[in-house]
Amino acid sequence: MPLTEDEKRLALSIARTAISSALNGEDYKAVKIPEGSALQARLGLFVTLHKNHHLRGCIGNFTSELPLYENIIEMAHSAAFSDPRFTPLTLEELPNIHIEISVLSAMRKIKDVSEIEVGRHGIFIEKGYARGVLLPQVATENNFDRETFLEHTCMKAGLAPGCWTEDVNIFIFEADIFSEKV
Repeated sequence: MPLTEDEKRLALSIARTAISSALNGEDYKAVKIPEGSALQARLGLFVTLHKNHHLRGCIGNFTSELPLYENIIEMAHSAAFSDPRFTPLTLEELPNIHIEISVLSAMRKIKDVSEIEVGRHGIFIEKGYARGVLLPQVATENNFDRETFLEHTCMKAGLAPGCWTEDVNIFIFEADIFSEKV
């Protein structure tokens, strides 16, 4: 069930308030979401934070037992304070943070990379314990073609760029992507 524009605005507000509350040492529980709302669905999502058009944090999951609105709280907090690539977000940075949420479809294992539609699909690659994911918008934002997108997903997994031609599992997924107005 796709989110309405009002639900998207509320989701973004929930994410920002969760981060702001944590920075101010306050507990945050989202407003009660009515049954039947898409924000009650149990879906995976990623919360991405940008500062001055540069990545500042991105954490997500592919599935969740939590309702979407609670998952947004968890992933927003993790993106702000637990992404190992970055120091925890500070209160001073918050006004310059732009929030983007990607609500994910179920993943589907593919047999042929020709099934990947750049700009539509995200990629998840796994080989043994190595795993890497790139969201659909990464290819679009960086003008990647399919091969470059696959190579960067391999590298994100800590594998060689050409790993996708070897014995790896490749999954694709779609995302409903929305962000705050800049």
